[in-house]
Amino acid sequence: MAEDKKGDAMRIDCYISQGCGSEKALRENVARALEAERICAEVGMHRISDEQAAELNLSGSPSVFIDGKELQPQGIAGFS
Repeated sequence: MAEDKKGDAMRIDCYISQGCGSEKALRENVARALEAERICAEVGMHRISDEQAAELNLSGSPSVFIDGKELQPQGIAGFS
């Protein structure tokens, strides 16, 4: 299992808007990447509303976080 410097397991959280059609491809891509890198991680897929996305200050849909850090460059809004 992949671990960070503190010995905690990697956590991946994916936030997806209600209208976003990319969940299936996202699930496949995450699984493929984890397998290719031989990493075990806890993966959460979260369908959320536009209001929830605004509260979380998400950059877009999907928004992917690894160990609490968003992969999308900050300052680029556009949750769809």
